Amino acid sequence: MKKATQHFAIIGAGMAGITCARTLVQAGHKVTVFEKSRGVSGRMATRDSAFGSFDHGAQYFTAIDPRFLLALESTASLCKRWSANSVQELDELGRVTGIATPDSHAHWVAVPGMKSLVQGWAEPLKAAGQIELQTCVTQIERDAVSPNQWQLRTEALDGALHVFSGFDGVLLAAPSVQTQTLLKSSKLAAPWVTQMDAVQVAPCWTLMLAFPQAMQPGMSTLGPQWNAARSSHHRIAWAARESSKPGRQVIERWTVQASAAWSQEHLHDDPARAEAKLIKAFTEVTGIRAEPAHVDSQRWLYAKTLKPLGQSHLWDPKKGLGVCGDWCLGYRVEDAFVSGLELALAAL
Repeated sequence: MKKATQHFAIIGAGMAGITCARTLVQAGHKVTVFEKSRGVSGRMATRDSAFGSFDHGAQYFTAIDPRFLLALESTASLCKRWSANSVQELDELGRVTGIATPDSHAHWVAVPGMKSLVQGWAEPLKAAGQIELQTCVTQIERDAVSPNQWQLRTEALDGALHVFSGFDGVLLAAPSVQTQTLLKSSKLAAPWVTQMDAVQVAPCWTLMLAFPQAMQPGMSTLGPQWNAARSSHHRIAWAARESSKPGRQVIERWTVQASAAWSQEHLHDDPARAEAKLIKAFTEVTGIRAEPAHVDSQRWLYAKTLKPLGQSHLWDPKKGLGVCGDWCLGYRVEDAFVSGLELALAAL
């Protein structure tokens, strides 16, 4: 006998949350996705500027799990291969010491920006009115009218308070710290809260630079001939030429990700101070001494998982409560997809 249609609340509209939502909807259920930001995609983020876009979150993704490959094939127009498999390994002074640990799997990027993949997958949900943006969930509790169901207390960006009710299940697809905090404040799943104490996630400062002067006659690019590199510089862990990615604007642009240790040490720096220090390090690593025409930055509090949960999701069928996110398995985009998918399948 077919299971009756259920209504799930999903907290978080990144890769894990949207994957979970799509899977449940495809199975005939109803979802409402809550996202505190102005848009979907989470750390698969893209920031626009007058000089072109920057992927200031995830830089690329690999696809190994056949279920992820199948999902990508179903929306092939949203992603392309990026020929950056020969990622350089740099020493503290920016000298190439070799090729970074080889990755036999192709590097992919979403087009025209990293946010495009999740946005594309979320479009049917958005069109159906199943995504509540700029809505922060502050409390999860039993429904006041129907005790076997759930209700969520929320706060909008303008401070407006609202209660959404009538949910058969609540699935959290947010960063581990935010998930843990919400469960704890809602006095729910105490064993899960304790289990999440072991998860470690590092912050990351990201620097964005544009050099339109490289488009002048006789100049094709500035600096090194490589397009992506991992660095052992104490400030910088990764640098990539955004304009080398398919479907991007041609103006020379760089995205630089600071090391986890440096980001943690300078977590509360003023953005201008962090940018100045990272620009100096960028010059040391790339040899680019030109003055950037555009400088921007992003501080991610929860970026790279150092120690994951060790399982793809958490699910309590009796309560209709679940947890997913890349941090359950690692830090890759694919980890987020698998986590969201497997939580949805468990809920089904």
